[in-house]
Amino acid sequence: MIVSLCEDSCRVRIRAYGASRGMDEGISRILLCVERGKVDAASPYPPDLRGQDGAEELTRQALIAGVGPDEILAACDEGMRRIGDKFGAGKAFVPELLMSAKAMKAAMAHLKPFFASGQVRTKGVFVVGTVAGDLHDIGKNLVAMVAEGGGWEIVDIGIDAGPRKFLDAIAAHPGCVVGLSALLTTTMANMEKTVSEIKTKYPACPVLVGGAPLSAGIAEKMGADGYGKDARQALVALSAFAGRLSPVSGARRE
Repeated sequence: MIVSLCEDSCRVRIRAYGASRGMDEGISRILLCVERGKVDAASPYPPDLRGQDGAEELTRQALIAGVGPDEILAACDEGMRRIGDKFGAGKAFVPELLMSAKAMKAAMAHLKPFFASGQVRTKGVFVVGTVAGDLHDIGKNLVAMVAEGGGWEIVDIGIDAGPRKFLDAIAAHPGCVVGLSALLTTTMANMEKTVSEIKTKYPACPVLVGGAPLSAGIAEKMGADGYGKDARQALVALSAFAGRLSPVSGARRE
């Protein structure tokens, strides 16, 4: 009975939210699954959606029913925005954010053919890595997951990445945004050196930085274009460049 009441309450919320925004119930359910982190029917999380279809099944069903991929992507984006707002307000935490990113990724798996065909465009390419001398990757991986869930193509160059590795990735992905992560205070000099080398060769390439030792002031002093205190802020900063990127064809010669 308790589960039934939860399901009924959930359906009421879905219908109310969708109706207020002109969405059909299927799209509203995808949005809710992304916001709540409901990946698929087999997932027991969240408990009040146990046994129900998740983002994976609902996206597949919506495409079969003829719903446009752009409409599905917009619903996923809204779901991520809502969980991001909760995270920023302290009403949601890293595990919830990760589950939402996984739900978004499950939906995106069905949309990839539309990205490949050009029918739906990604927001851009995000090259992300942990700077030289730092082997920590939890923060980097979280940002990458959230960014991918937000519609970005991710190129993860890993940990302990020196300037050359970042420069090679930029050359291979013209028009990308670059994200540098670090946890150790001792690697701040390496991060600053990497930002400087990127900006010297690719002055138009947007560079975002993040990590425990950083602040907005330090990021600005380094010459970075943006700073993310956490995954939500990183996505907000990253989104500011969406739609304004162009291939980096004017790299300065060494």
